[in-house]
Amino acid sequence: MARDDGTGAGSVLLAFLLGAVSGAAVALLYAPVTGRETREYLGEKAREGRDRAADAAQKGRQAISQGRETVATAIERGREAYQQARSRENA
Repeated sequence: MARDDGTGAGSVLLAFLLGAVSGAAVALLYAPVTGRETREYLGEKAREGRDRAADAAQKGRQAISQGRETVATAIERGREAYQQARSRENA
């Protein structure tokens, strides 16, 4: 029985991204606008992408922080339960 360890998914995603980038480049080369308008458009899209990436990074940091808090709380509750069970055994 063959196992799919997910390495193919990364290759497919990379191929998709490369295709999207090259398609966008060709579209820009054949666009019926001036070079100045194209540069302004690209600059605007680059700023939007940077802002989206910063937002995504912030959300990721918040999720990691929340996950750490959840794990710390779970560990503390586990310790408390262990101590209670141990004190019941000794009583």
